[in-house]
Amino acid sequence: MSKRDNLDPQTLALVRFAAAIAQGYEPELREHATECRTAQVPIPWVEELLLQSVLMVGYPRTIIAFTVWRKVARVQAPKSDADAEYRHLEEWTRRGEATCEVVYGTNYRRLRENVKELHPALDQWMITEGYGRTMSRPGLDLLRRELCIVAQTAILETPRQLHSHLRGALHAGASNGQVEGVLSVVNPLLSYESWKKIKELWNSVRDGWHPEH
Repeated sequence: MSKRDNLDPQTLALVRFAAAIAQGYEPELREHATECRTAQVPIPWVEELLLQSVLMVGYPRTIIAFTVWRKVARVQAPKSDADAEYRHLEEWTRRGEATCEVVYGTNYRRLRENVKELHPALDQWMITEGYGRTMSRPGLDLLRRELCIVAQTAILETPRQLHSHLRGALHAGASNGQVEGVLSVVNPLLSYESWKKIKELWNSVRDGWHPEH
């Protein structure tokens, strides 16, 4: 599988940085933060990738990645963030429901029921904090957000989440070639057995894909 040319240079650099964030190694973080600057990836794209990475890799690796980015890019943090205040709670919920439904399509209601059975708080956090407060922020489109999540869930070897976000990327408008471009990025970073499982998973999603599913 060699489809990197299906990703434009800026998206490719962003996806590589996403994968490095999931790995958590500072030399690779510096390399790919530098690549983002060289490829002239819009700064808001990178900042939004870093913020949403909390959902996938947690605060420790996100903070490390943010620290590297600030040093490499020499871009100061904004003084404030208008979308961060909890007075937006109802708006986060509204847009979280909308974004999550795009990602999961006809499986949206079943997802909500399944997560609520785990714990109702988890369902609310997923919608309000995850898809609303974080994934629906302006600054980075949903397609690129999903491609970055595909890279991170592949690196983290979380097949259920990867399956959901492979489909989510397609629901967000990604082409097969764009998804395969992302998988070509993570391929060298995985063991043969891990890569084999991911390739089989993608083949299953791709071959069974229908936009209404």
